[in-house]
Amino acid sequence: MTDKHTPQAGTGASRTRKTATPRVRKGAKSKKAQPEMLEPRAAILSEPMTTTHREAPIMTNADLLARRQAAVPRGVASAAPIFADRAENAEVWDVEGKRYIDFAGGIAVLNTGHRHPKVIEAAKAQEDRFTHTSFQVMAYEPYIALAEKLNALAPGDFAKKSIFLTTGSEAVENAVKIARAATGRSGVIAFTGGYHGRTLMTLGLTGKVSPYKKGFGPFPADIFRVPFPQKREGISVEDSIQALETLFLTDAEPSRVAAIILEPVLGEGGYYPVPTELWQALRAICDKHGILLIADEVQSGFGRTGRWFAIEHSGVVPDMITVAKSMAGGYPISGVIGRADVMDAVEPGGLGGTYGGNPVACAAALAAIEAIDSEGLLARSEAIGTSMRQRFADIGAKAAPYRMWDIRGLGGMLAVEFVTDFETAQPDAALTKAIVAKALEKGLVLLACGMHGNAIRVMVPLTASDALIEEGLQIFEAALVEAVAELQQAAA
Repeated sequence: MTDKHTPQAGTGASRTRKTATPRVRKGAKSKKAQPEMLEPRAAILSEPMTTTHREAPIMTNADLLARRQAAVPRGVASAAPIFADRAENAEVWDVEGKRYIDFAGGIAVLNTGHRHPKVIEAAKAQEDRFTHTSFQVMAYEPYIALAEKLNALAPGDFAKKSIFLTTGSEAVENAVKIARAATGRSGVIAFTGGYHGRTLMTLGLTGKVSPYKKGFGPFPADIFRVPFPQKREGISVEDSIQALETLFLTDAEPSRVAAIILEPVLGEGGYYPVPTELWQALRAICDKHGILLIADEVQSGFGRTGRWFAIEHSGVVPDMITVAKSMAGGYPISGVIGRADVMDAVEPGGLGGTYGGNPVACAAALAAIEAIDSEGLLARSEAIGTSMRQRFADIGAKAAPYRMWDIRGLGGMLAVEFVTDFETAQPDAALTKAIVAKALEKGLVLLACGMHGNAIRVMVPLTASDALIEEGLQIFEAALVEAVAELQQAAA
């Protein structure tokens, strides 16, 4: 598969900043030097030249980092001390002109890549009509069309309805509200290692303290937690189910529980897929006690795992699905898809939000879904996952023997975990951090995850070419070799 909307790599740092796309060649001695044009893009991405070109100060990553530290709270962390200037498909260029291969995808938001032509075209077309009315004030067709599309895509042979919001946290919040309204109950059960958002309700559901929950308590009541199956900790599926049954006896009787929520692949928790046996057991328990089952697909949805929704791998059908991230190719939108009777349990006016289901984002989402379908990105995700698993195994055996503990995930949603040695299997967060830093220096964007910060997750756009992915893997290998060598030298 080849990149369809990726320009050639940039030629260096820009010396001027203008409103149009031309950039001055690196090394130019004057701001009046002739600009070097980027490689032409598709007509639908072209930008007309403006009649005024206001010069802007020369920017560097260091300058912007200083401004950021002075203007933005430190609680808003950034993984890399670089600042994006432009991007195409699976490549990003910073303000100094350096090129990076993007294996982070904006935290799994860019399954269709940066600036997919179909997504940009649809968003611009909607912008030419109107950008906002608030669906609660004056409704519009793109919202309805997107709801119809998701209702058709979501698993389950029953009538469905969808609501749209802005963030993944909002989607989870609203799923809980709907579950409580539909059942008349208040309790919600989540799992250790799960990540569900940063609002107070969703932080209560999130099963990872640092850095998300630290200093923000107390959290809402009637949230309960059971252990996620984890071989490292000796926790089996049977142990998780037994813990849930014990919870019913000790803290939350089933008649008090509105919903059980779980990510099909733990995100921040380390990219662990939920065993099919656990999904099946949860479905049976929920059916027995009238509890609603919520699949949190904010990170795992829209082709990331080779299915529209990751829970489809299990064959289990949830009552509600929360969605966001890659649904709209980079535009902010989230949603809840659910059984029509459940979704209709809330009185008119009880759901919504000023910006929820923004018309531009709805148009972008429809285009992103069409691109995933027409470009075969579900199959592409499976192919990426198969090839990358083998490459990671080869790299680990050669560059980090007895340190790459696990390669796991579904489809193109993969993680590699590092330990100090295979005998003790102690999480090696230091090595992981060093790999991420060295990869960035070499031009590859990676993100860590896991309860101990010792796993690296892969969220490369599914539109990336094989050649670009291989280039990224070669950088990963070089970074791994250097990081291991430095740790060994330090220990000597």
